[in-house]
Amino acid sequence: MGHVETFKRTPLQLFNLPQHFVIPLFQRPYVWKEDEQWEPLWKDIRRIAELRIAEPHLAATHFLGAVVIQSHEAQSKRLTTWNVIDGQQRLTTLQILADATCALLAESGQTRLAGQLERLTHNDEIYVEEGDSRLKVRHLNKDKPAFDEVMSAEPPVDHADLTHADSQIVAAHAYFSTVVEQWLGSPESGDYVSKAKELTDVLLDGLQLVSIELEASENSQEIFETLNARGTPLTAADLVRNFVFQRLEAEGGDTTKAYREDWPFETKFWMKEVSVGRNFVSRSSLFLNQWLVACTGEEVSPQATFNRFKSYVELESGHKMADLLPVIKSQAEQYEAWTEAAARPGGSLNAAEMAVYRMQAGGVEVLKPLLIWLHEPGRDLAPDSIDKIIRAAESWVVRRQLLRLSGSDLGRIVADVIAANLSAPSTDLAERITGHLARLNVTSTYWPGDEELRRTLTTEAAYSRFPRGRLRMVLEAIEDSYRAETGQPQIERKGYPIEHLLPRSWKDTWPVGTPEEAEARQARVHRLGNLTLLTKSLNSKVSNGPWTSKRGALQDHNTITLTGRVIKRTEGETWAEPLIDERTTELIDRLLSVWPVPEGHHGKVVDPQTKAGDWVELKHLIEAGLLAAGDKLVATHRDFKGTEAVLTADGAIELGGKRFTSPSAAGHSLRKRATNGWYFWAVADGRRLRDVRTEFQNSMPADEQLEFDA
Repeated sequence: MGHVETFKRTPLQLFNLPQHFVIPLFQRPYVWKEDEQWEPLWKDIRRIAELRIAEPHLAATHFLGAVVIQSHEAQSKRLTTWNVIDGQQRLTTLQILADATCALLAESGQTRLAGQLERLTHNDEIYVEEGDSRLKVRHLNKDKPAFDEVMSAEPPVDHADLTHADSQIVAAHAYFSTVVEQWLGSPESGDYVSKAKELTDVLLDGLQLVSIELEASENSQEIFETLNARGTPLTAADLVRNFVFQRLEAEGGDTTKAYREDWPFETKFWMKEVSVGRNFVSRSSLFLNQWLVACTGEEVSPQATFNRFKSYVELESGHKMADLLPVIKSQAEQYEAWTEAAARPGGSLNAAEMAVYRMQAGGVEVLKPLLIWLHEPGRDLAPDSIDKIIRAAESWVVRRQLLRLSGSDLGRIVADVIAANLSAPSTDLAERITGHLARLNVTSTYWPGDEELRRTLTTEAAYSRFPRGRLRMVLEAIEDSYRAETGQPQIERKGYPIEHLLPRSWKDTWPVGTPEEAEARQARVHRLGNLTLLTKSLNSKVSNGPWTSKRGALQDHNTITLTGRVIKRTEGETWAEPLIDERTTELIDRLLSVWPVPEGHHGKVVDPQTKAGDWVELKHLIEAGLLAAGDKLVATHRDFKGTEAVLTADGAIELGGKRFTSPSAAGHSLRKRATNGWYFWAVADGRRLRDVRTEFQNSMPADEQLEFDA
């Protein structure tokens, strides 16, 4: 790092010289708010002023934090010009507070004090070019009109009457005007003058800032990153924006025009926080991450988005920023259009839009880089190829979700698929990508075949095993496949209720004779074949009532083919086990045709034993730091609620003075019959051991799973 100087400065020392502080275009807009920043700041300033009045000899001060400024290459003769790299929220707020106070003092005739404050915010006429603004702080971003207007308004300022009355900057000026006026009290009162003087003094030299001043040649990006920990943390998109516009400026580009026309990310849509795994990120940061995966064919962790963007632009893209920005913009607009379409409740979606909708319903983002890549400007794939590729990739993801297999390794595969085809001819793409997915052969990434899905879904309690959104998305996909046969539009995506045809509380109204029959019935309640979609929920009396009346009520919902077919199928027949089984089979067949695999594909894996996680023992979970020696295990079975056991360092379980080598052995000793101990025992925070085991498996790269078995 080149030449950096650090000074302790009061506002007087920082602002008083004739100078300009330029807030670059690409700095984030003004975001400070009343309860989070203005009010605490005012309370601190008021406290110092009151302390100084009560105990003048103390000369109390308050530390305001750091600002980072960089001297500007284009210096005018008289006015030093600084670029504000960081701390512009503080600087702007301090300027607003000084100006609001100055206006109140000018109005009450305290010209000397008002003049002192004015020199913090306005350059003297004698230094200002004809027709130029006197303001010391210059915003180049979208805050400029509001800041210039309120700071130049004649006192008394009527905030509501300003053109930019709804801006956060005007709101700050109005807030400080109100609190300062209340604190000063009436200009007639005896202590007005002493209070006014003290407040002016505090604003001039009772506050301390650390001013970090850089030479023009310094790479402000590095400093920017080191200071990122201060104040409002910056998103990957903020860092990228700063870098993009610095590059543009260095290329001699028109930054103002580019910011206005080619930088799409300052809208509500892009600033929205979206959840990815356990974290929230701005949608713009997420898009930039996925866009990078599409460009590089590498998996990029969210934390690495900015650094990877920087190295891609500097070393790999071979494009000037001025040429790259319009490409990013057109892909961002397409991404926004897909997202907006996926959020519309009605109207039919194309393959890309539907993929976005289904990912959202399934709680994943994994295929977005592939979608971005397929739609790169200049790629011009035949729509038919795009549909084939999306269908294959979606089948791979959804089939794994239907088997509740971990998705943690799929992002890597999407990046691999892109990398392997960066220069492939577009005519073979569909075949190449389908082949790539079909060759995957380990549990953490393979593409499951029809037999395995049939085997699992035939008896799976789908309703209780799948997240509701994912299950609804699957039922909608089956519905759409029925509708496509008769040329009807897709079902509305309105979050329609999922109905159990045989009700969950069937025991009262649909009773059976023997315990075996009861068990067979209960086993089918949540299966796929017993579930359907309705346009609105039935009232519970009808829903739980006898089939004849329920079937009548369902006829109101026969616009949904899934339900209409059940009505047809049960003419003169009651809904019962044989029909549930028959419909389960039929719906599974549909699913397999909506999300098909290539002819002859079976989804064989080379590491079958890791599938069930059977090889994982408690000692593995201890080694991985997910459990620790001495941890309590609590029985979850209702007959043994509260019974506690303790985990030993070597992965055994101590219970009632005895030692057991596995969770199931310990469970068996209590229940006196075969027990799945992974389900029977929970850890202190309520998660069952099974959940801890899943977390362990999900956190492991695929090849490591193999080594464990060897």
